[in-house]
Amino acid sequence: MSFLDNLESNLKSMESREERTDQNGRNARSRDSERARTQASAAHAAELRKSPYTADLIRQATRLGFASRTKIHLAWLGTTLRLEARGHKLELRPTPEGIVAAFVENNAEVRTAPLDLSGNPESLAREWVASLPPIPAVMVEEELE
Repeated sequence: MSFLDNLESNLKSMESREERTDQNGRNARSRDSERARTQASAAHAAELRKSPYTADLIRQATRLGFASRTKIHLAWLGTTLRLEARGHKLELRPTPEGIVAAFVENNAEVRTAPLDLSGNPESLAREWVASLPPIPAVMVEEELE
């Protein structure tokens, strides 16, 4: 293979590598930083999943939702615990710094707060359930009939 053929082959290879990076929307550096962030938060993710705080929060939110005639949907999305009702979400997200409680309304994050797993989960559940919008009157009337 001549020098020019080799050079042309290398240029094509570099261009295709750049196109793959552009198609995925991120390059190797951002993938590495994302991987490092995930590894740094792994200890907090395991703590969140196994903590009695998490089980009690789920129990309290379900109880409060039942009392207010609201179905609370629970889901683990990777390492994140999501509680959802009436278009509002409470997400418990592990980060390298600790665990964060994120309040989301209509798919927009309203606020975040650091979470202490040694605290009382009932206060967080009450705060989130209290922030839910009221049940529409039409639905209440239909149930009464």
